[in-house]
Amino acid sequence: MAALIRGSRNLLPRWNKHVAPTFGPSRSMASKTPVGFIGLGNMGRPMAKNLLRNGYPVIATDVFPESRKELQDLGAQVFDTPADVAEKADRILTMLPSSPNVIEVYTGANGILKKVKKGTLLIDSSTIDPAVSREMAVAAEKMGAVFMDAPVSGGVGAASLAKLTFMVGGPKEEYQAAQELLTCMGANVVYCGPVGTGQAAKICNNMLLAIGMIGTAETMNLGIRLGLDPKLLAQILNMSSGRCWSSDSYNPVPGVMEGVPSGNNYQGGFGTTLMAKDLGLAQSTATNTKTPVPLGSLAHQIYRVMCARGYANKDFSSVFQFLREEEGQ
Repeated sequence: MAALIRGSRNLLPRWNKHVAPTFGPSRSMASKTPVGFIGLGNMGRPMAKNLLRNGYPVIATDVFPESRKELQDLGAQVFDTPADVAEKADRILTMLPSSPNVIEVYTGANGILKKVKKGTLLIDSSTIDPAVSREMAVAAEKMGAVFMDAPVSGGVGAASLAKLTFMVGGPKEEYQAAQELLTCMGANVVYCGPVGTGQAAKICNNMLLAIGMIGTAETMNLGIRLGLDPKLLAQILNMSSGRCWSSDSYNPVPGVMEGVPSGNNYQGGFGTTLMAKDLGLAQSTATNTKTPVPLGSLAHQIYRVMCARGYANKDFSSVFQFLREEEGQ
């Protein structure tokens, strides 16, 4: 059974998450060795910031100079390539968009494994094909390093507040070392098993998330067309058996909730392109394991169509808007 470990205030310095923290020097910084961080996008940037807040010196890089500059202004050291980071740090986290990006960052001409030190702990929080995670683990082992997959759930908001859930796959004897860092960035850290099982858990979660979001969008749209007030309908759903995360925490209808992408023209959040990518991973693994996933397959098709219809850069909850537009065709 997977062990669920919650971050403990007794293990690591924390901060009041309801008050904006500062980035001033930490008393404990001198006792903490540098942590490398590669990939400073919507998710990686707040994750790296949380390491800084917890007193870890951060050595970072990203393909976009402006992302590096932002973290440098907060006290991180920045370098041009993943190999440069590997030369300076013996614990490295990566947060990248896709399997090809991970392969390039680890095994490319300027990749981590070109200059990785023996004994280095490599933690990849990207959402990728489990088979690629296993390939990276083998490549890292040949260089004397340890690779673990640790994809996340929770989105940008949870990343900013250090409330992510990490699903970790890799050698169990290395889990405690990984947990030390991950609890700085998340509320829950779950050990899933060997390398690749973290990715498996994440893919399953996101397939259910997509199916649930589409169902919520369809339900809300039907209720509105039947004359129900959307806020009232959401209230009823959330006190009834139809309640789910998409209805009570991330409602896709504009005006129903504050602080979610549907209230900001579906900007920010988790992009439709990324959801389509994750559903593609689920479809691929389902095919390889001969697992029937009819609703997962349909969700994949819907999000692929959305990408082709101009929704690629909108949050995945924009499926509600997509369905509304489909009505007129």
